[in-house]
Amino acid sequence: MAEFKAGVLDIIQRTYNVKSFRLSISEDVDFKPGQFLQATIKVDQRQISHYLSISNSPTEKGYIEFTKKITESEFSQALNKLKPTDSVNLKYPYGTFTFQGEYKKIVFLSGGIGITPIRSITKYVVDKKLDIDIVLIYGNRTIKDIAFQDDFDKMQKQYPGFKVVHVLSQAEAGWPGMAGHINAGIIKEEIPDFAQRKFFICGPPVMVEAMRRILLDELSLSEENIIIENFSGY
Repeated sequence: MAEFKAGVLDIIQRTYNVKSFRLSISEDVDFKPGQFLQATIKVDQRQISHYLSISNSPTEKGYIEFTKKITESEFSQALNKLKPTDSVNLKYPYGTFTFQGEYKKIVFLSGGIGITPIRSITKYVVDKKLDIDIVLIYGNRTIKDIAFQDDFDKMQKQYPGFKVVHVLSQAEAGWPGMAGHINAGIIKEEIPDFAQRKFFICGPPVMVEAMRRILLDELSLSEENIIIENFSGY
């Protein structure tokens, strides 16, 4: 477990209400793709902490990045005021929602900002050129809510074994992708060999449980083929 103060290198606007914060780390501080950290920042002479998934891959050296939806919470508002040269206290790594090539065929089901650990994992697989067949089904309200869309587009071009399916619950006219919510029909249509795969689910707890029930009750998968990360505390 590493614990230290890290300087802010860059702040990246991912969507209208989602930002990534890149912090400087040394080359020898390591983590597994999909893990999370504890970030602590100073607010009015108090220290406030929050657990956040790491959104960059261990292959992206020299920094660690977390990504958060900016809400009205005290922690979010304090983050939103950070600027390069500020610092954040970090403690990591935590978590077992990780992947380093253990299975040959996997599926990610994700919603909203729950995408952050999945971005870390998929970037790791692509950079390492692992022989893994990956399908990501990513649900959002509208196209403007899709985080890391450019990254996923680039990864699909670099890595033929990676397929991304976007599902929008409030799709605008002309949207070429899937509309509605992630359901058994979409999974069957996009992943004919779903029964041969491990499923990783990450998102809000309600979404995670809904996806789990679809896999168990409608697609007759077993619990051992489902790996879960509840992404609470937006």
